[in-house]
Amino acid sequence: MADKRMTEDEVVGELESGMTIGIGGWGSRRKPMSLVRAILRSDLTDLHIVSYGGPDVGILTAAGKCRKVTYGFVSLDSIALEPHFRSARQSGSLPDFLELDEGAFYLGLMAAAHRVPFYPTRAGLGSAMMTENPDLKTVTSPYGDGEELVAIPAFEMDAVLIHMNRADQRGNGQFLGPDLYFDDLFAMAGKKTYLSAERIVATEDFLAEGPVHTLRIPRIHVDGVIEAPLGAHFTECPPDYGRDEAFQREYAATARDEDLWKQFRTDWLDLESHEAYQAKLSERGQW
Repeated sequence: MADKRMTEDEVVGELESGMTIGIGGWGSRRKPMSLVRAILRSDLTDLHIVSYGGPDVGILTAAGKCRKVTYGFVSLDSIALEPHFRSARQSGSLPDFLELDEGAFYLGLMAAAHRVPFYPTRAGLGSAMMTENPDLKTVTSPYGDGEELVAIPAFEMDAVLIHMNRADQRGNGQFLGPDLYFDDLFAMAGKKTYLSAERIVATEDFLAEGPVHTLRIPRIHVDGVIEAPLGAHFTECPPDYGRDEAFQREYAATARDEDLWKQFRTDWLDLESHEAYQAKLSERGQW
C-alpha cells in the first residue's frame, strides 16, 4: 500500500493559481487550518473556494486570495457572521460568489460526489436564492407531473482539503467528534483530496480510537495525508480540543482595524510552518 504522507508545503506545491478548492469542516469546526495557512503564505491566487465557510474563507478573502467563493454560510459559530468575510462582501473586494442555502449546498456536493451534473430540488423556488444567483437554472420533471425544480450544479473541485481526528499513512481517515460535516462527500468530489489529521496511527489501531462507523474517509479518495497536531486550531476538533474562543475573538477583532490585521497576520498566519505555529501556541501556555 502506498505511503501518502506529505507536508503542508508539499500539498500547496501541487496546487495552482486559478483552481477551485473545496475546504471541509463546518463554520469554525474542524477546519484544515494548517493547510489554509500554507495557502496563505504561498503565491497562490485567483482561487475559487467552496466551503461551509468559517475562518478559512475569512482569512483567504482578507488576504486577497479569492476570485470567487461558493458557500452555504460563512460563520465563526460563536460569532454569527465571519467578520473578514463580511468586510469583503460589504466592500466589494470579493468579485464573485454563489450563495446557497445549506441544503442546496449539500446537493451541489452530492452531485459532484456522485458524478452527475446537477441535483434537482424544490429549495430556492420563489426565494432570493434564485434572484441573487441568476445563473441558477430550473428543469422540468420528465415524469407526468411536469414540476419545475431548481437544478443545483455539481461543485467541480480541483482539490479538496479536509481535517480528521485520525488517519493512517495510506489515506484512511477517522472522525471522532459529533459530526462528519459532509467531509466524506468533499473527499469523493475532489479531483484530488488532501487530508490532515491530529495523529497518524497504524491501520490496525483505528478501532482502539473509535467505533467502526467513525471510519468514513476511505483511502481510495485520498491523495495525501498530513500529520498536523492542532491542525484545526483555532477551530474546534473534539474530542481532541475545543474551539479557542479567546484566539478567535482576537482574530475577529482584526477585521475592524487594518493595522491589527497586519500584525495578527505577521504574528500568527505568516509563520514559516505549522510546527512554528505550534511552538508559538505553546509559548502562550494554553496548549
